[in-house]
Amino acid sequence: MDDKKVLWADDEIAMLQPHIIFLGERGFAVEGVTSGEDAVRMVAREQFDAVLLDEQMAGLDGIATLSRIKKIRPELPVIMITKSEEESLMDEAIGGRINDYLTKPVNPSQILSALKKLLYGKDISTQRISRDYIAEVNQINYELNEHLDWDEWIDLQERLTKWAIEIKEIHDPGLEELLQEQQNSANSLFSKYIENNYHKWVNGERNQRPAMSHDIVNEWVRPRILRGEPVLFIVLDCLRMDHWMAVQPILRDEFDIETEHYISVLPTATPYSRNSIFSGLWPHEYPVKHPDLWKKLKADDSASYNRFERQLLDRQLQSLNAFPSPEPKYAKILDPDEAQRVLRKVSDYFDIPLVSMVFNFVDIVAHHRSTEEVIQTLIPDEAAYRSIVRSWFEHSPLIELLRQFGKRGVTIILTSDHGSIRVRKPTRVMGDREASTNLRYKLGRNLRVEEKHAIRIKNPVGWGIPTSGLNTDVLLARDDYYFVYPNEFNKYADKYRDSFLHGGVSLEEVVLPVAIIRSRK
Repeated sequence: MDDKKVLWADDEIAMLQPHIIFLGERGFAVEGVTSGEDAVRMVAREQFDAVLLDEQMAGLDGIATLSRIKKIRPELPVIMITKSEEESLMDEAIGGRINDYLTKPVNPSQILSALKKLLYGKDISTQRISRDYIAEVNQINYELNEHLDWDEWIDLQERLTKWAIEIKEIHDPGLEELLQEQQNSANSLFSKYIENNYHKWVNGERNQRPAMSHDIVNEWVRPRILRGEPVLFIVLDCLRMDHWMAVQPILRDEFDIETEHYISVLPTATPYSRNSIFSGLWPHEYPVKHPDLWKKLKADDSASYNRFERQLLDRQLQSLNAFPSPEPKYAKILDPDEAQRVLRKVSDYFDIPLVSMVFNFVDIVAHHRSTEEVIQTLIPDEAAYRSIVRSWFEHSPLIELLRQFGKRGVTIILTSDHGSIRVRKPTRVMGDREASTNLRYKLGRNLRVEEKHAIRIKNPVGWGIPTSGLNTDVLLARDDYYFVYPNEFNKYADKYRDSFLHGGVSLEEVVLPVAIIRSRK
């Protein structure tokens, strides 16, 4: 680290020579002045990396000196040294005019620590993150060579996601590449794990599998309703684990948050995963248990496959003997105007024991990014996607809804129906004309694909997946592959490369948060 030049203004600077010598031995060249006027003149004449400023000096005091220094160099970091922790100083610090403050008497170690945090904080953080991740690389590789169970896969994905966020913040391309290789390896092994175990979950007991989409209402919502606890149940379509980690800090000052996880049903696509949440059923059970709704869906292929969520939730609650009174309310929020309308009428929901809402913003961003160049430019990678989601969350009506419900003592259960993965590797797929058009999963007859790029399911019902006819196979894309037909292969491979897609098998699509949120007010 290069030596840093520090200006120290104190009318008793002669008494601080031992401190100045101590700092000089540790890489800080300190120049002392005895008045605010001298400090202002020095800042105008020379370049300093930081200023130590005594609050109570004869003549021009610390606050007045600060004001003049900031007019000359607004970006210059300032540490105020004061005799008491006055509220006005805290306000100055919060307002950004001072970067830190110390209370007299100060010892050299305190000053050293404050300067290091101020001037080397990012470098120190970078070194710590690099050191800690490198130390864990071998541990992660060791775990990937073991036979992990579902709870260990969830834990591993949580750790990889935290590392992805931290490493991106320090902008270390080498560590980013290493982490991406580990994520790729994890996804490859995870798809094999799913291939070997998922069908056992469909046909096994609850205690032999993870919590899944169709368990959410029963395990997180129902117990609270039965206790008489009002609940706001929110599904954010396509919210990934890293999105939730980026959003949490916005809420921490106002809410207590407990985050758990579940695994999405397959395919990780809205018609399957979200219908499972609201119905409490495996996807293949929907046509059997609710033939009236299923027939209406099949009669109009252009209609939304999720247009009966309210009815499905009502029926699920009735089957669980948890249908509350007054009856639940449901809102699907597809655009900002609808969100504002719900917010304006929020008081209408306060006396309802269960309110359910679906927000589609995150999924809309993913879909538009695949087709619109402007959005592709704004969201080049996962970090940018996180940033967009965080910005939307921070400024959307949703956060105000959380506050309003929270103040009323409502418990908020917030989750996602599926995640998404940035796809990089196209793979040729062939099938008949009736095959589905999805890029991460295919349903149809005579489907052909490179087997190592997809999980082939010859018995979809055994995997909990409904089909439209006999001899229908299902293909689920592994890792970050996506399906492209041979006709104009290069054109469509280029078009969808680096898109955020869902429907296949990856940790990013499958491992999802369930947050229990309670207001502190």
